[in-house]
Amino acid sequence: MPDDAGNHPPRHQDDLAPRLAVVITVLVLVGYFAVAVTYVVDGNRSGRSVDAAMLGLALLPMTVLLCLQMLHSFPGLAPRLSGARRWTLALQTVLTFAPFAIFKHAWLGMPGFLAGSSLLVLVPALAWPAFAAILLCTDVLLFQVGFGWGQVAYTTVSTALTGLVVFGLSRLSGLVAEVYRSRAELARLAVAQERLRFSRDVHDLLGYSLSTITLKCELVHRLVPRQNSRAQQELSEILQTSRQALADVRAVASGYRKMSLSAEAATARSMLAAAGISATAEIDCGPLPELMDTVLASVLREGLTNVLRHSKADHCAVEARRSGHRVSLTLVNDGVGRPSTILRADSSDGGSGIGNLRVRVENLGGRLRAGVRSDGRFELRAELDVSVDAPPRSGREYGPGPTVTA
Repeated sequence: MPDDAGNHPPRHQDDLAPRLAVVITVLVLVGYFAVAVTYVVDGNRSGRSVDAAMLGLALLPMTVLLCLQMLHSFPGLAPRLSGARRWTLALQTVLTFAPFAIFKHAWLGMPGFLAGSSLLVLVPALAWPAFAAILLCTDVLLFQVGFGWGQVAYTTVSTALTGLVVFGLSRLSGLVAEVYRSRAELARLAVAQERLRFSRDVHDLLGYSLSTITLKCELVHRLVPRQNSRAQQELSEILQTSRQALADVRAVASGYRKMSLSAEAATARSMLAAAGISATAEIDCGPLPELMDTVLASVLREGLTNVLRHSKADHCAVEARRSGHRVSLTLVNDGVGRPSTILRADSSDGGSGIGNLRVRVENLGGRLRAGVRSDGRFELRAELDVSVDAPPRSGREYGPGPTVTA
């Protein structure tokens, strides 16, 4: 995952654990085969060691068995053979039991690998019966070469443990690799989610402020030749709005921002008055949890931006009420069907503001609706359930706001 500077960690660091798991598994498999070779070197039970020709004859099928075991333990080594794994298992079965006719008990180190491969290759319904059948066949062969009950029992346990170790280590190395692949995918998803959050916050926080700056700049352009005192007032408000926009940028960059519904309502009153739109605002929802207050303030910002950009409204009404644990925010205007003469709608704007807000409201368990009512007015309505466990901000920031008319 990238660090704060956007740099990615070295790839070899991410692959260290999977590679270590593979190395450990390979070393264990090679070690078990080396022990099997010592059985052949020891020769028969009388203590007579085998000659070089017999040892060379044994090493040939052992090498093939080791390669087959690697294919079964690490399917990624030969992906093209993945469809022929049952055939390779059959070949391993032949090379495991046929040499008993020549090497007898010196070959008793091989069935454990076959038992482990059966668990790796076959489906569970067949794997465990095959595992038991391999142990049974090994016992029969050991009785035929003269082993007693005690030796057979010891060899049976050893064969079973070898098979389980081979199976467990092989699966473990695969699971480690899968976990690291999943972790990398989760990291990519987290980065994508953070980028999406950042883009939504930039739109929600800056769209309103920049629209207000544009509006007031146009008003100043119209007023300067006629009303110098009014122009000075508008310039002061432009400066205040630009400072707020800068603070919003810093808040988004830090990943944490707080907004107040009552403060946004007061700002909306000033902005609508400057635009010549008659407005009423009634904020009577009391103290709200911080996250909910921020989301509702964002809804109000986006709604007012759309009023200025996409309609020519004469009147706009903002109302926020609380009924029990239910809080609703409603923004209604009468500018449907009339293009704005205040802000020019950007044709490249894909209209992502309402969609972004809908996602944020739904993430809090609420719902957001926008559309034309039966009386021809456009309504934006957000409804949320106040969580009794969420700590509200201090009441001084919110208290029940008075009804204001602009």
